[in-house]
Amino acid sequence: MADKVLVPAQLHPDGKRYLREHGLEVVELMRANAENILKNGKDAAAMILFLDPVGENVISHMPNLKIIARHGVGYDSVDLDASANHGVWVTNTPNANAATVAETTLAEIMDVSKHITKNSMEMRDGNFTYPLAHLGFDLEGKTLGILGYGKIGRLVAKKASALGMRIMIHNRTPRESPYGEFVDLDTLVKSADILTLHLAANSQTRHIIGRKQLAEMKPTSVLINLGRGALVDTAALIDALKSGSISGAALDVFDEEPLPMNSGLFKLDNVLLTPHIGSSTVESFSRMATDAASEVVRVLNGQQPQWPVNQPH
Repeated sequence: MADKVLVPAQLHPDGKRYLREHGLEVVELMRANAENILKNGKDAAAMILFLDPVGENVISHMPNLKIIARHGVGYDSVDLDASANHGVWVTNTPNANAATVAETTLAEIMDVSKHITKNSMEMRDGNFTYPLAHLGFDLEGKTLGILGYGKIGRLVAKKASALGMRIMIHNRTPRESPYGEFVDLDTLVKSADILTLHLAANSQTRHIIGRKQLAEMKPTSVLINLGRGALVDTAALIDALKSGSISGAALDVFDEEPLPMNSGLFKLDNVLLTPHIGSSTVESFSRMATDAASEVVRVLNGQQPQWPVNQPH
């Protein structure tokens, strides 16, 4: 009997095809919440997940489970300790979406610097004079602060270097970069005209941008977050955007996703909100699906995964 693999119904066909070509039974879930997982795949040997949280309450009831493969880079939605305690690998796809997220970061920077989305919305309402009262700003000559210098941060620096921006970088471990200078966090926050976040979410980085940091930013500055919602104190950010402590923000990730419709962020006109689209391209979704599927196949064949983020006991 073929091993069963639970996957999101929206998983790119290339990933599903890879699993089936390797003799696995693919069970598609419209939503991978605890109830659906245990109802449809309690006996599954593997799962591929988007952002749905999975912890002890699910893993402990799946005796055959050997791997949870995250479709993407972040893995804060999976309980790594519970997985390890039950002998389950957790993997991610670190090479699949970095270029795409870097491109989307630049797209959001371009959007907020020129008010592209807002101008388009006002135009549709017949307000053709809106741009005259809401001028954008040039990127050339401005300082781009990059917080986090992994694969995505490095690509953002490389791509942004063509825009004539001064690039400043903060990373827990300083590295050599041909594109910018490494500085401490306080200097980064105080100097950046645009501050973009590319860190993993963990106990050390939670609310790394809080009231103190927002108060130190320039009143003309803009915050960009395509990392994880937990990196920013949302309540403090809303206050900063309301008071004009910072000029604006572009957010693609949130503490709770989808972002609740009663969120105070929806009431602000100086924030660009996008529904976690940082890696949403055909090419990126194909790569992430195939890489996640390949990790499933490796582990179910008794091999070590290529991109583990935990170590089963």
